[in-house]
Amino acid sequence: MSSPDVIVIGAGVLGLCTAAELGARGHAVTVLDPGGPNASSAAAGMLAPALECLSDAATPERAAFLTRARDLWPDFADRFGLKLHRDGVEWRGPDPEAALARLANFGVEARRTRLGLFTPEDWRVEVGPALQALSRAAGVSPVHATASRLSAEGRRWRVESADGRVWFAPTVVLATGAAAPIAGLPEAVAGLVSAIEPWRGQLTPISGAAPAHTLRAPGLYVVPAPGGMVVGATMERGRRDLEPDADVSRRQVEAGRALSGLEGRPEAPRVGVRGGTADGLPLAGPAGDPGLHLALAPLRNGWLLGPLVARVVADGIEGEAPVADAAALDPLRFR
Repeated sequence: MSSPDVIVIGAGVLGLCTAAELGARGHAVTVLDPGGPNASSAAAGMLAPALECLSDAATPERAAFLTRARDLWPDFADRFGLKLHRDGVEWRGPDPEAALARLANFGVEARRTRLGLFTPEDWRVEVGPALQALSRAAGVSPVHATASRLSAEGRRWRVESADGRVWFAPTVVLATGAAAPIAGLPEAVAGLVSAIEPWRGQLTPISGAAPAHTLRAPGLYVVPAPGGMVVGATMERGRRDLEPDADVSRRQVEAGRALSGLEGRPEAPRVGVRGGTADGLPLAGPAGDPGLHLALAPLRNGWLLGPLVARVVADGIEGEAPVADAAALDPLRFR
């Protein structure tokens, strides 16, 4: 039995960013996770507010919000020893002049290239090393365990794992992605978790040469990675299965080679299931029950929003005045 200050359930990017932030503020944090691949490890690590502006649903307000989230990354990366690549993104989609004009309307710096346009405002991190560094942050204790039941006991939470181990803490952060509600959650919180929609994504690593910076086209990205590049991505709504699709991987490899002009050897594809809410933003902050907080469902922007979610959740735990962007992530906004 262990009694930390905070128990974080889930070791994806939101859970580990939050744990590292709390550890840096002097809290003793235990992170419970069953281990193995998750949606955050099956990601390319893009911090891409600029290219989000080219989506049909983009608004100036959302673009500004995502840019403010990205701007938290330099300090966050410095504090936790993460390598931040600020090498920009090249867009090679149709009608680059229209794309350039749209980015200008959103206040995004960009310029024409021979094959499209380039913006220096989208960055990236290497997901594997970043997850490892966050799990080793001061004050953070990772534990291999599957949380199976929660219950409130006075002013603390009791967390039981599937193998019978038990932890107690005054504060619990639920960072379980698109997973089903854990048994024992308050009914209203279980309803919020149940409403999260799964989105299945697949990417394929290719070992060999890497492009100088990220390349993007409609429905496709090629991102430099240690030992080569990763090519993705798919977004399949409503799917939770994790078996890689060989045909999808083959098409990704072909498209990635064509976009980058680089060859290489395909590696085993990675599959992850991301959670999404009705407005595409995560649930981050107090969940309405004392000591229970959420860090869930960032859809495809988990890495981009990690430091912001961590700050919002940590401030909520400590009773600090919320930052201006906290209201957009309030878990109670859908009630």
